[in-house]
Amino acid sequence: MKRIAAKSDNATRAHELVSSLQARFVAGLEKLAADLGSEQRFSPVEWFRDEGSHGGGIRFETADGDLFGRGSVNVSQVHYDDNPEKKLGSASAISTIIHPCNPLAPSVHIHISWTEMKSGAGYWRMMADLNPSNENKAHTAQFFDAMKKAAPALYEEGIAQGERYFYIPTLGRHRGVAHFYLENYATDDAAADYALARTVGEASIDSYLDILTQALSSSDKASDEQQAAQLAYHTLYFFQVLTLDRGTTTGLLVHNQNDVGIMGSLPAYVDRQLLRSWIDRMQPPQHQLLNALVAALPESKPALVDEAVKKRLAAVVRNHYRTYPEAIEMQASGNTIPSTVKNHS
Repeated sequence: MKRIAAKSDNATRAHELVSSLQARFVAGLEKLAADLGSEQRFSPVEWFRDEGSHGGGIRFETADGDLFGRGSVNVSQVHYDDNPEKKLGSASAISTIIHPCNPLAPSVHIHISWTEMKSGAGYWRMMADLNPSNENKAHTAQFFDAMKKAAPALYEEGIAQGERYFYIPTLGRHRGVAHFYLENYATDDAAADYALARTVGEASIDSYLDILTQALSSSDKASDEQQAAQLAYHTLYFFQVLTLDRGTTTGLLVHNQNDVGIMGSLPAYVDRQLLRSWIDRMQPPQHQLLNALVAALPESKPALVDEAVKKRLAAVVRNHYRTYPEAIEMQASGNTIPSTVKNHS
């Protein structure tokens, strides 16, 4: 099979941008691993949308190593150039999550995407958030500073939208400690918008690589309490992604041809009992969703989230929102809500 690329010049440039960010991040992560004497590397996995006729993508992933419990750096481009009934022209994106094994090293999530309608209108989505299980205040400040330098005029807006999007009402706290998010971003200066997307992507990647190098090069050893905090935090991360993250849910609703890739943000292990303890806090019908997610997990302590489990979890999320389509309005948003599912309809 062969992936057919979108015809739009803007889509081509966007795909070149996200692909360059992917190469930058994977190269940096593998260099860090080599410098630390680790043999852990990222392996390419290709997927196809409708056997490649509508695009697809390639992700570099790793799991169960000495440095990274889970890691995914995914680039995709989906388009409908051959379908005049679709309003959406194309969507090109990098979505990446890294979950280090060391509880003193933070996780990171970065997403940069360009969505283009056949009318020619389009918008960027830019997200970068630092997710430590045991916060290092200096690392938090460093990440914030990188975002401020990358987007000085939009820093306050990006932080405000990020704080809103990553808040978990049920638990009364945020996922992560440093959030930057611009949704549906577009101005009259397309070149400046493109440059901003590149700058935000490169700044978040480079800042995280430096933070990760500091954490993994340190001689500090995690305590039992910090190990336990990591499992609890990874459980919260799992909870937020599968009950609140609009990007994950809409991706699963649009198609079922990259479920493992879409679920690449999930950590390796979660606490099933902790998840179960949150069910009664959920508003209907979301309590049913969480109950089904818990049932899809293995009963081991902690519960391993492997490829087979990811597929079961994807099916749970997809079935839930097909049964309760109105429940998607209960998910997180920035200042605006993207019409992703409608665009693909």
